[in-house]
Amino acid sequence: MKKSTCSPTGINIKDTGFSYTLSLIGGKYKMIILYLLNENQPVMRFNELKRCIGTISFKTLSNTLKELEKDNLIIRKEYPQIPPKVEYSLSNKGKSLMPVLDKMCRWGNQHKLKT
Repeated sequence: MKKSTCSPTGINIKDTGFSYTLSLIGGKYKMIILYLLNENQPVMRFNELKRCIGTISFKTLSNTLKELEKDNLIIRKEYPQIPPKVEYSLSNKGKSLMPVLDKMCRWGNQHKLKT
């Protein structure tokens, strides 16, 4: 029985599911944001995310959230009030990535150097 591969011979890596997945979750903060939204369900606000990440700038967080929303991985809900209230949550597509991130976490825990 032949093993299925994510990048078969003769196929450009950019045309694979692997490349598509990386295009959605690649970058310094995307996986962190997705993981935080999963751990803090049902919703998180912008400042909560910023506090949890700590090292991220306002602009970078804002841009990253816009990219995740554009890719339909998160849902942004804005309430018409003053001051503005915006909540972020995982979409169904974003939730479907959680088993992948959980496997990455387990792999990291198994292979990280103990200091």
